[in-house]
Amino acid sequence: MNVLVVGGSGFVGTSLSRELAGRGHDVTVLSRSPDDGDLPKNVATVAGDVTDYDSIEGAFEGQDAVVYLVALAPMFKPDGGNEMHDRVHRKGTENCLRAAKEHGVERYIQQSALAADTDANTHYLRAKGRADEAVRASDRDWVIFQPSIIFGDGDEFQAFTKRLKRWFAPAVPVYPLPGGGEHALFQPIWVEDFVPMMADAVEEDAHVGETYQIGGPEVLTLKEVTNIVFEAEGRSVSVVPLPMGLAKIGMTVMGSVGLPLGRDQYQGLRFENVPDHNDLDAFDVDASDLTTFQSYLGLGN
Repeated sequence: MNVLVVGGSGFVGTSLSRELAGRGHDVTVLSRSPDDGDLPKNVATVAGDVTDYDSIEGAFEGQDAVVYLVALAPMFKPDGGNEMHDRVHRKGTENCLRAAKEHGVERYIQQSALAADTDANTHYLRAKGRADEAVRASDRDWVIFQPSIIFGDGDEFQAFTKRLKRWFAPAVPVYPLPGGGEHALFQPIWVEDFVPMMADAVEEDAHVGETYQIGGPEVLTLKEVTNIVFEAEGRSVSVVPLPMGLAKIGMTVMGSVGLPLGRDQYQGLRFENVPDHNDLDAFDVDASDLTTFQSYLGLGN
């Protein structure tokens, strides 16, 4: 198959492009600034901005499937403000759906997020929800993935925990996490465990019209994630609770002075990023066979 991976030179996209190429597909990566340094040599690249339809439309010619991976990280307030979530997630999706229809691309795979909903309490999740609505309303053979946090080489998940330490307590040995890090729950999945499922959805008709919630083999609190990240570096931290009300004020103030934080990021620290139902069985995957966050970081199971 000819497969267009939109956002294919990013964290998930690089792994997915490698997986698809390894399965014998002809892969083209579309991104604003294509970097083929980490991509297989037989993967083509093309430049385009999903918020500009004319810049991407031609890349859809001759494709059999498209995978939409473009996303702004919810952990940080994006450059250009929170309205960028709607521009990139909703409008970018609509532009790609339009181009797919124009060029007869039948299969459309969308990477969304857990709790994506048009009435969600963050700009990120609302925009993702609107994008999902557009996909479901299309006449393409669509599949939507709503994963928990995806981790791996170059992810933003681990970097976020380290940045919180620098922002909240850069010069002291304690780590004041909002709510003690107990309010936010994650079910992280390794990128190399996740992308084969997306590749299956590209290939197999059985997944058309389905929305899949995907998580890894374990549920972790933000406190547990933080301890694992620092332990893997041979460091230890003493987590102390920061009252949620104070965290809300602090993150709002930090956002007003230029740091990429705000009310949305505060809401994210209260969110249970865990699937209602983990759809691994749709891909004949057993959770016990997946890589844990600890083992990925060399700490065993």
